[in-house]
Amino acid sequence: MSQDPYELLGVKRDATQKDIQSAFRKLAKKLHPDLNPGDKKAEERFKEISTAYEILSDEEKRGRFDRGEIDMTGADRAQRSYYRDYASASDSGNPYRNSSGFADFADADNSFANFFSRRAGGGRMRSHGQDRRFAMEVDFLEAVNGTRTEIKLPDGPQLDVQIPPGTRDGQTLRLRGKGEPGIGGGPPGDALIEIRVSPHRFFTRDGDDIRLELPISLGEAVLGGKVRVPTPSGPVNLTLPPHSNTGKVLRLKGKGAATRGGGHGDVYVALKIMLPDKPDERLAALMKEWATANPYDPRKNMEA
Repeated sequence: MSQDPYELLGVKRDATQKDIQSAFRKLAKKLHPDLNPGDKKAEERFKEISTAYEILSDEEKRGRFDRGEIDMTGADRAQRSYYRDYASASDSGNPYRNSSGFADFADADNSFANFFSRRAGGGRMRSHGQDRRFAMEVDFLEAVNGTRTEIKLPDGPQLDVQIPPGTRDGQTLRLRGKGEPGIGGGPPGDALIEIRVSPHRFFTRDGDDIRLELPISLGEAVLGGKVRVPTPSGPVNLTLPPHSNTGKVLRLKGKGAATRGGGHGDVYVALKIMLPDKPDERLAALMKEWATANPYDPRKNMEA
């Protein structure tokens, strides 16, 4: 396994967070255990890129890795010191067997002092468990409205996952304590689940707003009236003003996705006039008579 997360993800050291996320997603889609059942190499490779992404996606951890303070796994690197630095710290016995021999680390970083003190005293080192990363596809309406579901992990256990209302494509959910077990009695890591929202057949998301194109009849466009409009939370009645053209956009306030502030976005309805599926002779005759009596050019403003 390479000890360089940049090499594992195939990005340059000056890569942006967007570049890093894109590289990880591309590799994850190819190596995810769910897509490669029984392939141990793919599983190990997925674990490697997940570990690399955990370091590089966190600006603080990335900075510490670049400065050589932590290694590929996120563990602290021991500062380079020499025997002469602390050989006189103990008047008797081996300084390597005396925790006071490592007191010079305390001022710079207490974690180093604690680490060496435990090692000198023969105690076990406690370490936080690694986080585990997964991807999960969620239905468009489930992401907008929220839902509770279960996912089965590659190694067998099932996790209960709460999808909050308003969840976005690419958002990562954190399940505390559902990652790898800790070392030496340390706390377990977390399960990080990246949400991939499947597209809807007529809704599209625009931030916290929802957009859709609504077919209307010629009669509805000319005369106006009440029409039934689907929204993520259920159908509602919308009043069409008379003389509504294709492309006219109407707003349904508060019918969009949940916002972080506790409210909701809006639904924007773009009208589209649709003629009957089959030609209608009476409609054609009426339009011919009407067009003769009321000539107008809808393209007059498009002249070059």
